[in-house]
Amino acid sequence: HQAVPTVHIAGTKGKGSTAAMVASVLNAAGYRPGLFTSPHLHTFRERIRVGGQPIPEEDFAGLVEELWPTREAVSQAEYGRVTLFELLTAMAFYYFRDQKVGAQVIEVGLGGRLDSTNVVRPMVCGITSLGLDHTEVLGNTLEKIAAEKAGIIKPDAPVVCASQRPEALRVLREVCLQQGSTLTLAGDDIHWEEESHSLDGQVFTLDTARNHHRLKMPLLGKHQMENAAVAIGIVEALVENGLEISANSIEDGFQRVEWPCRLEVLRKNPLMMADGAHNPHSAARLVEAVKALFPDRRVILVVGVSENKDLAGLVGELSLLSPAEVIATRSRHPQATRPGGVAQEFSLYTHNIHTTDAVSRALEMAQDVAAEGD
Repeated sequence: HQAVPTVHIAGTKGKGSTAAMVASVLNAAGYRPGLFTSPHLHTFRERIRVGGQPIPEEDFAGLVEELWPTREAVSQAEYGRVTLFELLTAMAFYYFRDQKVGAQVIEVGLGGRLDSTNVVRPMVCGITSLGLDHTEVLGNTLEKIAAEKAGIIKPDAPVVCASQRPEALRVLREVCLQQGSTLTLAGDDIHWEEESHSLDGQVFTLDTARNHHRLKMPLLGKHQMENAAVAIGIVEALVENGLEISANSIEDGFQRVEWPCRLEVLRKNPLMMADGAHNPHSAARLVEAVKALFPDRRVILVVGVSENKDLAGLVGELSLLSPAEVIATRSRHPQATRPGGVAQEFSLYTHNIHTTDAVSRALEMAQDVAAEGD
């Protein structure tokens, strides 16, 4: 896990998108990077990628088999049971070594300080937008959460950070000072400006102390430009540390970046989008993006929420879209909130609510009520 140049990224919102951008640029530059992210959408194999491709089934199975005896032995030692996430982290490091990757981009699972990924020695750290999430584990103030995320900052490793609320930024600055790490701040040290956007993506310019970039990327939403600013800051820090990444590789990497279920367009007629916002902070970003992209369109919401999420906070944010209809549903996951619970929360804001236990039926219901332009 310490054999190749490493980028370590923590944050509440946007860390996966930022990691995907950095990995895409490294891939375009010929480094064939390892990328470790969580959670996954369709298969566990998405969490471990090399050169943009998920680990093949036989390699995944082989790693489980190879590491299982070690997992059992360690679980019986004084440290306690090895968790699923810890096993996956070890599998990722093993796989990246076996594949002889040229660099690796590692996304923190939860928090930072005590996360199992925090054994790496990063060449550069990224910290994306911070908000209140997993408060039962990380603490219920931004200062406490910032302190946990700042646990990934290592001596002399440069840190690139999204713009933060003052109380979070104060903590991050203090830790950088203690560790002798330089801090580059998106919004202060890196500036960006949108040129245009469409359903196919957005074009924007981005200026750092060293370079001027004009970038196109398929990811939608203003917040993705801030994530791009953090990613560019990370890439420039890698270049400072000796990696060879050209301006063409940066442009190419951004143009090819893939990160599904973030304002993802599934269909254009009727316009159907998917987004995995699962805390009030990310729901607010989603609402902001939809209002900016489609100011005059009627919105129909299909919503399902996990039991361990802030349902009231999420619904409070999503209600700001003034949805014409809400269809509350649930995934087949055992921890999914029942549709009635989601509907009850939405009833504080609207009466046009329907419920169904099947996601496929929820989509049919949404399409039945959708008119031209919705």
